[in-house]
Amino acid sequence: MWPFRKEIAAVSVQEQRSLADPTTWELELFGAVTTLSGASVTPATAMRCTPVRACVEGIAETVGGFPVHIYHRDGDARERATDHPAYALLHDQANEWTPSALFVEQLTRDALLHGNGYAFINRGSDGKPRELIRLRPDAMSVEVDTITGEPAYKLSETAGQRIISRRDILHIQAPSIDGVKGASPIHQCREAIALAITIQEHAARLFGRGAKPSGVLTHPGKLGAESGKRMLASWRAAHSGENAGGTALLEEGTKFERMALTSVESQTLELWQFTVIEICRVFRVPPHLVFELGRATWGNAGEMGASFLRFTLMRWIKVWEGEIRLKLIDPADRHEFYPEFLVDDLLRADLAARAEAYAKLISARVLNPNEARAMENRAPYPGGEVFANPNTSSSSAPKEGKADA
Repeated sequence: MWPFRKEIAAVSVQEQRSLADPTTWELELFGAVTTLSGASVTPATAMRCTPVRACVEGIAETVGGFPVHIYHRDGDARERATDHPAYALLHDQANEWTPSALFVEQLTRDALLHGNGYAFINRGSDGKPRELIRLRPDAMSVEVDTITGEPAYKLSETAGQRIISRRDILHIQAPSIDGVKGASPIHQCREAIALAITIQEHAARLFGRGAKPSGVLTHPGKLGAESGKRMLASWRAAHSGENAGGTALLEEGTKFERMALTSVESQTLELWQFTVIEICRVFRVPPHLVFELGRATWGNAGEMGASFLRFTLMRWIKVWEGEIRLKLIDPADRHEFYPEFLVDDLLRADLAARAEAYAKLISARVLNPNEARAMENRAPYPGGEVFANPNTSSSSAPKEGKADA
């Protein structure tokens, strides 16, 4: 077992906080309302809101699905440094029980929900990284040295707190004002998420009553307590849930008067669409990726995918690449080694468009045929490394069976 793994296994899930930054259970303990709508918004409750889940998973799963490579730079040429200690951790498996793709996805998800994703870098006796272990965001805290400005990481354990060197913490953070500890989008924009949760609950209650709003039971005389309970139970049994539309027995001249407000008049659908767009704004996700297709067309869907990469995913990719360079590559080697996420699959167009682009690039001698085949994950063929224009009769490459002039 690597050092420090026992301490990580004993991490307490309770984070020490001040009263200025109370946790959700502390707010509920003292009867405080977390949002104006009364809905409690936490990472767990937010993930039960479908637009939030779609946005979070859309970013986290996509970033986790990109292959990560460590490259060695040699002048203008480069090659994959498969023998680098960090290569296998980022490309194959982060530790004995976590594949690399799942590790990247989970830390990105932590940052989207909690504002910060943390992982401990377990190093061998030679100082090289041997495994990456995710830490629970609610067990970590970050403080800044007032003199040097260097961050210090504290891990809350059952026995107290442990200080961890910044070089041993892989920290993926959401945008924040101070730039030291990420700010949770769930917390910062909780009112928009709470509105979506409230609408979901309202719609569930509405359709649970047969898609009819509540009404008023009126009686010409004065009812006793037992008579009122019996009549109400009879009405609910006939008009609630799966029994909606049944026949109710109203006693002693009781009448039912329906409320004037209907679901159409309350504009539930329009308000729901508004909350979906608001949540997309929070996470900077194009609405069509959460299947809000009101403004998407077949013609602009491809461009929307490219904009998703440029304006949403690229920020997270750069954060990952920066942390990998700082924490997993030795300072003396940073001028030769660097990480890179491969995003070509996201930008890959249909086969006809790719074939046309490859033909133009090969004709212009920007690519040779083997480079184009490599981009399509196909094996090279002899002679395919020559840069030549196949559309011309002359070729710079010598023909087979003839000696050079």
